[in-house]
Amino acid sequence: MELYVHIPYCRQKCRYCDFASYAGREATMARYVEAVLSEAASLPCDTWLTTAFLGGGTPSLLPPALLERLLQGLQAQYSFTPGMEFTSEANPGTLTEDWLRAATGSGVNRLSMGMQAFQPELLRTLGRIHTHDQVVDSVRMARRAGIGNLSLDLMFGLPGQTPAMWRETLYAALALEPQHLSCYGLIPEEGTPLKIDLDAGRLSLPDEDDERRMYDDTLDILARHGFVQYEISNFALPGYACQHNIGYWRQAPYIGLGASAASMQPRERDELRTSNPPDIMAYIDMTERADWAQREQTTVSAKDARFETLMLGLRMTEGVCESAFEQMHGVALQMLCGKVLHGFKARGLLDHQDGWWRLTRRGMDVQNAILVELLEEMEKDCPDD
Repeated sequence: MELYVHIPYCRQKCRYCDFASYAGREATMARYVEAVLSEAASLPCDTWLTTAFLGGGTPSLLPPALLERLLQGLQAQYSFTPGMEFTSEANPGTLTEDWLRAATGSGVNRLSMGMQAFQPELLRTLGRIHTHDQVVDSVRMARRAGIGNLSLDLMFGLPGQTPAMWRETLYAALALEPQHLSCYGLIPEEGTPLKIDLDAGRLSLPDEDDERRMYDDTLDILARHGFVQYEISNFALPGYACQHNIGYWRQAPYIGLGASAASMQPRERDELRTSNPPDIMAYIDMTERADWAQREQTTVSAKDARFETLMLGLRMTEGVCESAFEQMHGVALQMLCGKVLHGFKARGLLDHQDGWWRLTRRGMDVQNAILVELLEEMEKDCPDD
């Protein structure tokens, strides 16, 4: 079982972000922490947690005393596996030594920090509040606090970004000696200020050739520096892949606490997923009233769960294991969509070895098209369960 806790506070909302995060709401933090602990008490777990993750928002905005209250309260409620991966997100410019002391003293042993870009003009376009000097200072601070497992988030395909600028960002990140890098292609989300500017023509994205060159440079440069690609957007030194995210991609059950957080529990023939209200005060009201009916419930059918296994598995470079798929779902993968799988293999988009299906490097470029065709085949041959 995994644990995710959402911290929805930000000093300033990034211009590309459509997550449940809010600026100027710090006055609610103390009530919010108590709300999360109340929700935790309503979601008991009789197994050991294998990973925990504080996401946001900006967890590093929580005052150290509230962070300690939150983490110690969670440890009183749940059984944490000794030495397990315990990640917190943090933003440069908000990290302090006192916060790090509270975090590491309460079990946090992995930090995921949003660097995003090296160039000041790109950081301004994204609405980031930090400078690269603050990234450097924050990394040094984290190392002094004993964080030996550090991840940096980077973004490519940004308005005004060139392949040369992306390479400069990659080398600046590598100079900080992280153990993990997440390199995401920008997806402009509807309703965000960045998407509005793009639609209005005030900003423009790099062309497809430049964006493809950025991704190719990512693969080549990081491989030369010893990083292993274990998922389409994620790279790690050996032994440092993010176990929490791997759990999601393998459909491990998880508990989600906080505004907008989701939980997933497998059942005999389907999965039950619940999600919380995204608004801070609506979430606090739900917990203070113990009105758990406000959680939205979704049943994921066996058919949809099978496609998710294929979709999420193909995101990972290890791919999808036929025997594990059949053990999980009670049906052979090749019976569901073998003809389409072998068709993609013949075109050099999928690799099939020792019972595993994997995207090739060419296949990663057209992953969405591959998944659409696989979904159509699975829906054709498998009626709803």
